[in-house]
Amino acid sequence: QKVISTGPYALVRHPMYFGVIIMYLASPLALGSYFAVLPAGLIIPLLLARIRNEEQVLHRELPGYAEYTQKVKYRLLPGVY
Repeated sequence: QKVISTGPYALVRHPMYFGVIIMYLASPLALGSYFAVLPAGLIIPLLLARIRNEEQVLHRELPGYAEYTQKVKYRLLPGVY
């Protein structure tokens, strides 16, 4: 495997997880189940834990990832996290 640093990966290190969060929060709204948004929000802390774990593995096993993290500072949302 190799580090990808173009496209959305030039802005954040885990753009797919941002999309997953949007999907999980928007799906209950699209289905008209407003109360389901709260349980759907539980995906956020789970994904944050997964990102931390994944980054440890990538730092250890993927050549060039440490340099990439210096270039792309944000993990999930530019300017925030």
